[in-house]
Amino acid sequence: MFKRKNKRKLEKFDLIANALVIFFALLSLFPLFWLITSSFKNSAAVVKMPPDWIPKTFNYGNYIDVFSNQPAFRWAINSIIVSLVSTVALVIVSSLAAYAFSKLEFKGRNLIFIIFISSLMIPKEVMIVPLYRVVQDLGMVNSLNGMIWPNVATAFGVFLLKGFFDSIPDSLRESARMDGASELRTFFKIMLPIVKPGIGALFILFFVQVWNDYLWQLVIGQEEHVKTLNVGIATLMQDLNPNFAYKMAGATVAAIPMLVIFIVFQRYFTSGITIGAEKG
Repeated sequence: MFKRKNKRKLEKFDLIANALVIFFALLSLFPLFWLITSSFKNSAAVVKMPPDWIPKTFNYGNYIDVFSNQPAFRWAINSIIVSLVSTVALVIVSSLAAYAFSKLEFKGRNLIFIIFISSLMIPKEVMIVPLYRVVQDLGMVNSLNGMIWPNVATAFGVFLLKGFFDSIPDSLRESARMDGASELRTFFKIMLPIVKPGIGALFILFFVQVWNDYLWQLVIGQEEHVKTLNVGIATLMQDLNPNFAYKMAGATVAAIPMLVIFIVFQRYFTSGITIGAEKG
């Protein structure tokens, strides 16, 4: 009898918990729903009160105007190049550095790692001016290179991946070395496949971060042909008589690549977060 009562209480608790999860999930999706539906309205319908939750007529012209009246396609290509190249380069550099800090023995390893990680406490905005001067001296202002390579010099990826490498038993590396495998072969063939969940999580987190790095892209990309999608869409917001539906269409276009990246790497991201929680 007592077990049945406990079972009923647990079932009620699960029902309430699931209902709350569904409610908050729908609540978090509402801004995306409003963004997409507003992109198919006209400007007056976007600010109408009470609002039309579903457009009475779907206006596809907003998307056509974004790509015909503005170089939005060029902006999108620039954003994809900057975000993808930055993320891939960061993953390569961070995985190599994390492996070295985790598995290789060298003098001052712990001290160097502490100094390296301490850079995470310095906001990027504090370094904007000196970083801009360095990029300017290298001749990379108004170029995609100026947006890409400063993003690779961050310690976040090393900090994240080192925990995954630390969880791998040293016996695997020792066995590979006894079989005659070189350090690079051990890294690429044995270690790297094991930390795929961490790499997937890092890829999503950093891709979104670079995609939304509006300030740095605004400072470096001053000319029209090197603007990224977020910077280009932001210029549409500066009109004296703004077309809100037009801007909603542009913001929707800017959000699509992030959704695609998350869907593609969702499995690795979820595994990476789960493994990280288990370690904690």
